[in-house]
Amino acid sequence: MPWGGLAVRAWWRAARPNPFFRLGLLVALGVIVLDQLTKHWILYGIRLPDRFGNRIEISGIFDLTYVENTGVSFGLFAGGLASRVLLSVLAVVVAAYVVRWLGTLHRRVAAIGGGFIVGGALGNVYDRVLYGYVVDFLDFSGLHFPFVFNVADAAINVGVACLVYDALFVAPKRELTETTDA
Repeated sequence: MPWGGLAVRAWWRAARPNPFFRLGLLVALGVIVLDQLTKHWILYGIRLPDRFGNRIEISGIFDLTYVENTGVSFGLFAGGLASRVLLSVLAVVVAAYVVRWLGTLHRRVAAIGGGFIVGGALGNVYDRVLYGYVVDFLDFSGLHFPFVFNVADAAINVGVACLVYDALFVAPKRELTETTDA
């Protein structure tokens, strides 16, 4: 069935009562709120870009380092306005696809993973639209990790890890129990 008006209504009727759909959306909302609160704190609370020369040394392994990321995760595909628009549209399309998929899920770990991905993608899109770049500030270079990132980036990676875990361990176990019950 094409993804038209009737299909959307049918999907919504099935997704709305699904507790895993609601769980995924709740996780996404939590990620967006936490991501934006931390970025707001960096920009307007401690004013890291203005007051500390873009860096506060916290420990030997962790610092707060302000970076304006015009690319995707870890600065890949950085560019101008065309890149900004393309990356924003791509993130919204991916988030919409994952939300659609969340409506059909019946596994907790997959729903949580999907929620992390949606929240992270939309948190960074918000930055791209508002500022023209993504605000990054978490710096673990003391662990020889060369990238500065944010809560949204971390959430996307946690979400992918949840989906890999679900695909390798949860879904096969569930399929095995469903076939033995039949």
